[in-house]
Amino acid sequence: MSNDSISALMTVLQHGDSFFPSGANAFSWGLETLHGDGLLLGADGVAAFLRGQLRHRWWTSDAVALARTYLADADLARASEIDHELEALGFSRELREGSRRTGATLLRTHEQLATPRAADYRLLIRGGKAVGHLAVVQGLVWNGLGLSLEQALALSAHTLCAGTVSAAVRLGIMGHIDAQRVLGAMRVIVANITRQPVATEIGSFVPAAEIAAMRHEIQESRIFAN
Repeated sequence: MSNDSISALMTVLQHGDSFFPSGANAFSWGLETLHGDGLLLGADGVAAFLRGQLRHRWWTSDAVALARTYLADADLARASEIDHELEALGFSRELREGSRRTGATLLRTHEQLATPRAADYRLLIRGGKAVGHLAVVQGLVWNGLGLSLEQALALSAHTLCAGTVSAAVRLGIMGHIDAQRVLGAMRVIVANITRQPVATEIGSFVPAAEIAAMRHEIQESRIFAN
């Protein structure tokens, strides 16, 4: 293995680690409400939830926005257009806010790490010219780190899966060993769907999770921000 390959692998491991300050641990993406309603139970329920999220939201929406932003390279105006498109297509206010908040945390971290274009894009957000959705920020900063598009997509899928199983463990839905089993099963799903070309149009269909997120904001007792 070349030094460049080892460096790239270590970069992916660093930025996919739960220790990395990405802000993702504050969100359950509808999982908390579905569990509270008795609609999502045990490791099998978490796995089914994640399969739906990967196939019908991440791959059709987040991965598309990430790839388009990544391929835009240094074109921040193009990144901003994709950002506003995500904002317009988001049905749930809590999910939109969660994406913006997580994106803001990730972007702020990368600005402090001097990742190329992170500071410039934060200026656009402060000026109201960009929104800062997570998928756009991921495409921007991981391009700046020199990751390949394939590595960036794998990292995005991993952070979604890891964040979801972490939320499930914190909610008491399953234990740590089952969480690792679910993560292992999701690798197969991600490998299969990413064999296809990334779409050019953004779209998603996860109504149960979106409705759960909408209901979450009026619940009196909650652990997560969505």
